[in-house]
Amino acid sequence: MTATDQTEYSELRATIRERGTARVWIFVVGILGWAALSVAAAALALPPLFAVVPLLALIATFEAVYALHLGAERIGRYLEVFHEADVAGWETRTKWLAPIPQGAKPDALFTAVFAIAAVLTLFTANLFDVTAQERWAVTVPVVLFLVRVARAKSFAGKQRGTDLERFRQLKAENR
Repeated sequence: MTATDQTEYSELRATIRERGTARVWIFVVGILGWAALSVAAAALALPPLFAVVPLLALIATFEAVYALHLGAERIGRYLEVFHEADVAGWETRTKWLAPIPQGAKPDALFTAVFAIAAVLTLFTANLFDVTAQERWAVTVPVVLFLVRVARAKSFAGKQRGTDLERFRQLKAENR
């Protein structure tokens, strides 16, 4: 491995570490922000449409977590193909471990928590008298967000294999 390759490898591993740490902190702070906004909206008896404000905070948090996760995964596959082809490293060796049972796998996107928070947003919007239009104005964005979370989780589950194959193609094409 050349000095340039070693520097690239070290910098990219550091990027994965930093993104992983940032992802967790953004999640924690974002959920706390969502909760604070939800409690404030309920405590102040704000109109139901104000439930969209905490929902926007929740959506922004999810999108940040998702972007950081996808980027870190992509870097990991790059390292696996371009830096661990001859010598197995972290990215390659972790695949040799026994598979984690489906129910025990950690959720890197925290999708269950985001889904619960989205559903709780509906409850806070319906604490007081609401019209049908107000109910729909909050329910539709929540449902769209839940669909987004489900689709993102599905994509993230396939990303590792897709990226790995694409990086192998790029390497074979000498790109």
